[in-house]
Amino acid sequence: MTRALVFVTGGSSGIGRAMIDTLPFPDARVLNFARRSAPGSEHVAVDLADPAQWQRVAALFESALRDFAGDRVVFVHAAGTLTPIRFAGEGRASDYQRNVLLNSAAPQVLGDAFLRALRATPAPADLLFIGSGASQSVYEGWSGYCAGKAAVDHWTRTVGAEQARRGARRRILCVAPGVVATPMQAEIRETPPRDFPEVARFLALHDEGALREPSAVARELWAVLDRDLPNGSVLDIRSG
Repeated sequence: MTRALVFVTGGSSGIGRAMIDTLPFPDARVLNFARRSAPGSEHVAVDLADPAQWQRVAALFESALRDFAGDRVVFVHAAGTLTPIRFAGEGRASDYQRNVLLNSAAPQVLGDAFLRALRATPAPADLLFIGSGASQSVYEGWSGYCAGKAAVDHWTRTVGAEQARRGARRRILCVAPGVVATPMQAEIRETPPRDFPEVARFLALHDEGALREPSAVARELWAVLDRDLPNGSVLDIRSG
């Protein structure tokens, strides 16, 4: 019998891929919602910046949980994008719209769908959002990303409080992983200063070897789920 059921968004690269690669559950069923596949998981090809595809994800939550008799459910929402790294009003409107839908709307809609589907199982469940220090900082050129991460932070606090009030065994957490060696960091370093004035800082972090390896960060994120954290916790992994 499958003892754990794990859903991951954005599992084809970066932290999402690392979370699949370092999975601590030996008999887990893993579903990866992403545009590309990843070893060690069932691939569900989906573009999470397209609202028309969110219902498909919700339906798969429902079907996977309907007959689940295991003892652990985890949803890791790692999907996100910086594209377009541009000042607001200076890039293509369609690109900015996709950014806002993926970073702000999709986490909330999919989080709601996940909680709704959990009514089919008594197993304890965790919803782990990959957060960012950008939720608290001003990075010119990242308006959609910064606003999206701030939205996820507060959704976590609010829905965590709701779940605590209900006494449900459904915990919502958002954890910022710090600066990690992912394709997103490569995109940052390739951006001209006109579109991202702080690019020099990120170039320096790379040159100094300050970027953390995704696998090490993923193991720390899995360890966070074993901690007795209050529902709705928003934290930075670097601060413990």
